[in-house]
Amino acid sequence: MSEDYRGRMLPARVTIHDVARAAGVSVATVSKVANGRYGVAQNTIAKVSAVIDELGYETSLVARSLRSHRTNVIGILVAGFEPFSTELLKGISAAAVGSGYELLAYAGALTDEARVGWERRSLSRLAGTLVDAAIIVTPTVQVAGAPVPIVAIDPHTGLGDVPAVDTDNAEGARIATRYLISLGHRRIAHVRGRGDLQSALLREQGYRESLAEAGIAFDPDLVREGAYWGKPTTRAAQELLSLPDRPTAIFAANDLSAVRVLDVAREMGIRVPEELSIVGFDNVPESATSTPQLTTVAQPLHDMGAQALQMVVQMLRRGELEQQYVHLPAHLVVRQSTAPAPSPAAIADAQSRAASQAV
Repeated sequence: MSEDYRGRMLPARVTIHDVARAAGVSVATVSKVANGRYGVAQNTIAKVSAVIDELGYETSLVARSLRSHRTNVIGILVAGFEPFSTELLKGISAAAVGSGYELLAYAGALTDEARVGWERRSLSRLAGTLVDAAIIVTPTVQVAGAPVPIVAIDPHTGLGDVPAVDTDNAEGARIATRYLISLGHRRIAHVRGRGDLQSALLREQGYRESLAEAGIAFDPDLVREGAYWGKPTTRAAQELLSLPDRPTAIFAANDLSAVRVLDVAREMGIRVPEELSIVGFDNVPESATSTPQLTTVAQPLHDMGAQALQMVVQMLRRGELEQQYVHLPAHLVVRQSTAPAPSPAAIADAQSRAASQAV
């Protein structure tokens, strides 16, 4: 018996000796059955297996790895468990059913100090003893040369030397910006992601390309750094919505930023979508539960996760891949946060109302 943090007695972990004693066989026989080795009669296998199930015995992953050099576990390495990675995990988990592999989800960058290079630290802890292969979500550095097979999802450094799954970020941004232009918007701002990440650069590129395509001059004053998360996005939204000639639409580089823009607009008394249209990117669940519901560019997150799982299993079974890179399309999901651009009179009225509230 052992104690939990409150001092309560808990049952000890079931050992191989407990199974042997309950089944009336030797420890060596239990080991052979648990590890699928030959040399045990079928009736003994059935008897020992029943005891293993009844007692809940499980061999140590580390011990299993040392004996067979395999754990039958695939690691899912994420920086943190936020909406984007959680949706990917759902797709990975669904695809793993029936594959013969178990999953181990591991968050490797839960502090600001650990954000750069967290992938390598995580791999050094897990690879070879706990996991046979790894799916790394949005790696920030190149991870070629790892000791186990790896597939990257949405690598922030762009496509490199490891197999990867991503979405057409530039085209998704073009779709979002074209849609706002089709609604009559001309003052379209962009809250971008982190400037060192390829996904953010591609989304800004798509935004600029759609403006140029429509003959709208790019205005650097309408672009602010949002870094894909709260505080920088709050500052970006406040600056954009305080401009004398503020934008009538904002395309944010991800949904969490877009939802924060919604919050800031509400705090400033700006009505969405009557006075301001907002579009996000990702289509995480929060985009459908915001008020108003968020128009967004949907990444096929479940499909991305499933593709990554299938790729890594193929690498484990065959040692190679038929396709090194999978590039999936994005599409627009129109909800309640977008509307036709307000008329000049409506804009003037809104600005006058804001000025009077500020006095």
